[in-house]
Amino acid sequence: MFASLAVPNFRTYVTGAFVSNIGTWVQRVAQDWLVLQLSGGSAFAVGLTTALQFLPSLLLSPVGGLLADRLDKRRLLMFTQSWMALSAVLLGVLAVSGVANTGHVYALAFVFGIGSAIDVPARQAFVSEMVGPDRLTNAIGLNSSSFNAARLIGPGVAGLIIAAFGSGWAILTNGVSYLAFLIALLVMDESKLARSEPLARAKGQVREGFRYVAQRADLLIALGIGFAVGTFGLNFQMTNALMVRNEFGMGAESYGLLGSIVGIGSLLGALLAARRSGSPSLKFVVTAASVFAILILLSGIAPTYLLYAVSLPFVGLSALITLTSTNMYVQTHVDPQVRGRVMALYMTVLMGGTPIGAPLLGVLAEWLGPRAPLVGGALLQGLVILTVVGVVRRFVGRPGPESVEADQTVPTTPPDANRSQASAG
Repeated sequence: MFASLAVPNFRTYVTGAFVSNIGTWVQRVAQDWLVLQLSGGSAFAVGLTTALQFLPSLLLSPVGGLLADRLDKRRLLMFTQSWMALSAVLLGVLAVSGVANTGHVYALAFVFGIGSAIDVPARQAFVSEMVGPDRLTNAIGLNSSSFNAARLIGPGVAGLIIAAFGSGWAILTNGVSYLAFLIALLVMDESKLARSEPLARAKGQVREGFRYVAQRADLLIALGIGFAVGTFGLNFQMTNALMVRNEFGMGAESYGLLGSIVGIGSLLGALLAARRSGSPSLKFVVTAASVFAILILLSGIAPTYLLYAVSLPFVGLSALITLTSTNMYVQTHVDPQVRGRVMALYMTVLMGGTPIGAPLLGVLAEWLGPRAPLVGGALLQGLVILTVVGVVRRFVGRPGPESVEADQTVPTTPPDANRSQASAG
C-alpha cells in the first residue's frame, strides 16, 4: 500500500502536498460559507462561485497539458502554486477587512481557477516523473490518500476558524499553507526525477491530443465518466452547505463536520486504490460511477441531519473509488509522449463540467429546494453515463485494444507497454 513512499522525492512531495491540501479544504469550506453570508443564503451565488472557479479548467486545461509536456513540470508547479497562494491571500485580506462582496469572491475565484487549470495537468503528469511506471498506480492512490486525509482535517478546522474568527481568516490559512508545497518542490533532488524528453514546439500539438483520444473508444468512455461525475456528482461543498443551512437550519461547525465525514470514506477509497497491483478495467470504472450516482440519490432523500451525515462516508468512498480508478485507467493506457495532454483533457471534462453543473444545480435548489441538487444531480449523472457508453459504442466501436488506430503524428503503444517503459510526462 505504501510502496511509493520508498522514493524520497515522492515522500517529500506528499508531505508538502498534505499540508497544502489541508489549507485547500479549509478554503473550500470557508469560501462557500462566505458567499452564503454575503448573498443572504443564495444557492445560485454559491453555484456561480464554483462555476467561475472551474471555468478556466474548461478553457485552459488543454493549454496546461501542453505546457506540462513542453516545460519542466517542477518549475511550472512552483509558478502555479505561487499564483494560487496570492489569490487566496488577497481574498482573505478582503474578507478580514470587511470590504469583501460577492463580486470580489467571483473575480478571485476565477483568478484562482486560472492557476489551477495550469497546475492540475502538471501535477498529474509529475507523479510519474517521481516514481516511474512500476509504482505509478500505487502513487496515484497514495496521492489521493494524501488529499483525502487532508479532507478529514480541513473542513473541521475551517468550521472552528469560521466560528471563532470568520471566513476571511480561514481563507488566509490556505494562502499560508502553500508554503509547505513550495518548500517541498524546492528541496527535491532533481537528479532523481525520471524526466521525459521535452516536447519540441510545433503547430497543432493540442489538436494531436484530441486526435489521439478521438481514436480510442475506451478513453472516450473514461472521459465521459469524468464529465458526468465532475459535472453532477462532485459538488459536496455546495450541496452540504445548502443542506446544513437551508434544509436543517444548522451552522458552520455542522457544515465543517460534514466535510470531514465525507473525507472518512474518501480516505478509505484512496487507500483501497493504493493497494491495487494493476490498472482497473473499463467495466469497473463504469460500474463504480453508476454506484456513486445511486449513493448520491440516497443521501439526497435522507430525512434528518444524522442520517444525511451517516450516508456521506459511503458517498465519499464511492466517489474516490470512481475518481481514482478512472485516473489510473487513463494514465496507464496512454503513451508517455502525450500523457500531459491526455490528462489535461481528462481534467478538463472532470473539472470543466463544473461551470455547467454548479449553476444548474444551484437553480434547481432555488426552484425545488436544497435536496434537488443531490437527487437531480444523481439522475443526470446516471443519464450521462448511459448516453456516453451508448453513443461511443454506436459511433466509435466497442472499447478495447481493437479500437485503437495508428496515428501518424502521435505514436501509440499497447497498454501493457506503457507500464514497462521509463515513463515521465
